[in-house]
Amino acid sequence: MHTLRDKVIFISGATRGIGREIALRCARDGAKIIITGKTVEPHAKLPGTIHSVAAEVVAAGGQALAIPLDVRDEVAIKAAVEQAAAHFGGIDILLNNASAISLTDTLHTKTSRLDLMWDVNMRGTFLLSQACIPHLQKSSQAHILTLSPPLNLDPKCFAPHVAYTLSKYGMSMCALGMAQEFAADRIAINCLWPRTIIATAAIEFNFPPELLNAARKPSIMADAAYQIFTQAQFTTGQFLIDEAVLRAAGVSDFAHYAMSPDVPLYDDLFLA
Repeated sequence: MHTLRDKVIFISGATRGIGREIALRCARDGAKIIITGKTVEPHAKLPGTIHSVAAEVVAAGGQALAIPLDVRDEVAIKAAVEQAAAHFGGIDILLNNASAISLTDTLHTKTSRLDLMWDVNMRGTFLLSQACIPHLQKSSQAHILTLSPPLNLDPKCFAPHVAYTLSKYGMSMCALGMAQEFAADRIAINCLWPRTIIATAAIEFNFPPELLNAARKPSIMADAAYQIFTQAQFTTGQFLIDEAVLRAAGVSDFAHYAMSPDVPLYDDLFLA
């Protein structure tokens, strides 16, 4: 396995949830983490800011650079990537974590929500990858990991929320195409998705409260991402599932990841 010590990791949407957990897991190796997000001042309802997470990264043993970033802003993306590369001397890993969600059916999806999901999810992933790739081409451990689902054309994955599915599959297709495009550069480009729902703010605000008890903690995604980043074998163009990644690494006990160990887990909507 590789180590992440001194590796430079750029994370979108790192102020809470899965992005924050991955940042803290990588920090334990001594990684250099770029914490980006829109939350600069404390939010009324949501925990964490880019600065509070940066402080947590340092406390965990890593180095941190907090940069305000709205991934809908092309100019801001380019500026953030160049600032990060200049500050730490390059970029080794990009985590495309920032995402918007609206689980609305076709007739109830507002144009503003459609545009938000497309701009944050697909467009943001594309532009961040595009901006980071010239730096990744110089890295000996280059990786882009996008948090999006495996491509499944079963209509049941589309019908309840066509707009959201299109935006998330757009992220997945970016990874699939870029993996082939940049394979010769030895840039590993993969997707990671959870087998079960994960207890994040998105779940808290978009699902019934009881589903939180049927979720797993974000730490399972962080541990899976860490395994992907540190594996010695070059793997690209794969749609990876958190539990499968950890089982392949020898993990057999998953009880500690459950929010409520006695409550049956709820499968993710793309895998159910």
